[in-house]
Amino acid sequence: MHHETTFNYLKRFLTDERLEKIESYAPESSDFVLPVMEDIFQFRNAAAIVRSVEACGFHKIVAMESINEFSPNPKVTKGAETWVEVEKMPHSLDSLRQIKNRGFKILAVSPENNATMLPDYDLTEPVALVFGTEKEGVTDEILNFADETLAIPMYGFTKSFNVSVAAAICFYELKQKLIRSGTDYKLSGEKLWELKVRWARNSIPRGQEVLDNYLKSLESQI
Repeated sequence: MHHETTFNYLKRFLTDERLEKIESYAPESSDFVLPVMEDIFQFRNAAAIVRSVEACGFHKIVAMESINEFSPNPKVTKGAETWVEVEKMPHSLDSLRQIKNRGFKILAVSPENNATMLPDYDLTEPVALVFGTEKEGVTDEILNFADETLAIPMYGFTKSFNVSVAAAICFYELKQKLIRSGTDYKLSGEKLWELKVRWARNSIPRGQEVLDNYLKSLESQI
């Protein structure tokens, strides 16, 4: 698929307001931080995570599932699910190996294994940020597999945040680090056009049908 051409076709079905928003927010998107969730079971947590990811401009989540389905509550996401891609993978080290092979450092959010504190972390390469389950945190096998661990400083008797709160803190702080760093962290080229196609498709009534029909028409011309 030639994403730029496809987007230019789809945008004719968008309202002026929606097109303006896509053109405004897409260039701010980034895949430098990839949130990876371990078998989240509370739909409110899943929804809050989706909302925080979108607000910080990362727009993709990997949900590793075993027992539980990652199922965000639309009443909590407030429409963020339209913009955030959720890739579902098995809850396994093989999934993390695949993510690592895509060029991400595996960074487990946990105080174990001589964790670096979030304010001190030097974000210089793309990271897959792994958050554990609500009750048990990051599993031991993933802690042992991770390249590094990252911890959020705590200043009271309570020694952990709710997973959705921890995720929001990390997304926001890492986004600020990227902004200050001067790193070229935003999407460009085909990745950017692919994002715009997905957003346009999700914004159009029966958008997948419209897209499929367009692609079939291209095939018939070959």
